[in-house]
Amino acid sequence: MKYFTVFFIIFFNFSFINGQIKDDLKNYQPKPFVNLTHPEWSKNATIYEVNVRQYSKEGTFKAVENDLPRIKNLGIDIIWLMPIHPIGEKNRKGSLGSYYSVKDFHGINPEFGTMQDFKNLVNKIHEMGMHVIIDWVGNHSAWDNPLAKEHPDWYTKTKEGNFQPTPWYDWNDVIDFDYDNPELRKYMTESLKFWITKTNIDGFRCDTAGFMPTDFWDEARKELDEIKPVFMLAEWESRDLLKDAFDMEYSWSLYEKMKDATTRNKGIANLVEYLAHDVNTFPRNAYRMTFVENHDMNSWNGTPQKNFGAGLETAMVFAATVNGMPLVYNGQEAGLDRSLKFFDKDPIVWKPHRNFNIYQKLFKLKHENHALWNGKYGGEMIRVVNDKQDKIISFYRESSGDAVLPIFNFSKETLTVNLNSAYFKGIYTELFSEKKYNLGDETSLTMKPWEYLVLVKN
Repeated sequence: MKYFTVFFIIFFNFSFINGQIKDDLKNYQPKPFVNLTHPEWSKNATIYEVNVRQYSKEGTFKAVENDLPRIKNLGIDIIWLMPIHPIGEKNRKGSLGSYYSVKDFHGINPEFGTMQDFKNLVNKIHEMGMHVIIDWVGNHSAWDNPLAKEHPDWYTKTKEGNFQPTPWYDWNDVIDFDYDNPELRKYMTESLKFWITKTNIDGFRCDTAGFMPTDFWDEARKELDEIKPVFMLAEWESRDLLKDAFDMEYSWSLYEKMKDATTRNKGIANLVEYLAHDVNTFPRNAYRMTFVENHDMNSWNGTPQKNFGAGLETAMVFAATVNGMPLVYNGQEAGLDRSLKFFDKDPIVWKPHRNFNIYQKLFKLKHENHALWNGKYGGEMIRVVNDKQDKIISFYRESSGDAVLPIFNFSKETLTVNLNSAYFKGIYTELFSEKKYNLGDETSLTMKPWEYLVLVKN
């Protein structure tokens, strides 16, 4: 009995102490940064930006609808339509104006078709197993938007009491909203809900999202998700928007670092730093949109051919294999090599191009290989050490039994590189050449200038 009592006391004390330790650690357990739930269909998605005006000679929803089989064949999951609303006439730029000067947040630009034409496009996109988001310009409106007369208190003003463009910008075809006004917030939230309920779209790409308060977006997302699970893309780069409001944001940083490594001749140090920050500081279950072109870059910063030079394909493949969701801007897959006019008609010239095949292969791999999936569903980028780390980037991603090992020569030189592949041994098939590679403890490769290899583990 004495031994039992001693045992019981020891056991009780151990259990008590162990429980106390667990209680003491409760407040120190890791917590996920992202609170929102991404739509299930976004976990391995790709995205395609459509400039309806320039997409075809007709510049209509119907013309886009007719081309959906080609977009689907490219491997696209989300179609992002640039603003579809009527464009302001007062202080208009060019002959047709900027899509981002919105005259009616509930209307359809008559140049593109009717509300029914738009609904038909949305329905067809859904029938083909894709999803659609529309551009939302909540920061400002056209000068002749009726809200300016009906609710002038919803806008910021100059010291003289006049309407003004967004401060510090030369956007003189628009006037700036004041989100300190709760009535404006309610109107904008109801307008977002209008498009979800009336047309069954799947979400929004939000222009200059960081110019509006984060708490506005947090509340809007909550109310939209009550209607259906939505997908939200922020034209911004900030962690706070990813917590409760947005599934994905732009990766402007990657775009700039890839330019550093190609046409700016700065080497790969900044690009490697980007990868290090992505792994160590970016929320694990948030999405980044990666790209070598979008409408802003194309219209105002020149073509990808200019921005990335001989390293363009290297940058394209890099942006599609690092952590993130790759974007294609319409025409890019056809080798678009000029800046499209922004305020006037300037149709894309469609033609066969190797870019289509490159993206098609990459997107097929992304859909099938868990290592390249988005957010927490994909594999973390692990550096594969090599002896040319000032010019060659190599990394490994693995998830759910799938693995890829991409290698990029970001230089003008032919290089022999030795990879420390001891932890990544196995048989791999290169995505584009279908050549087999047997990786041992150390692997030696000779790579041509700007050459890339996407090794897929068998």
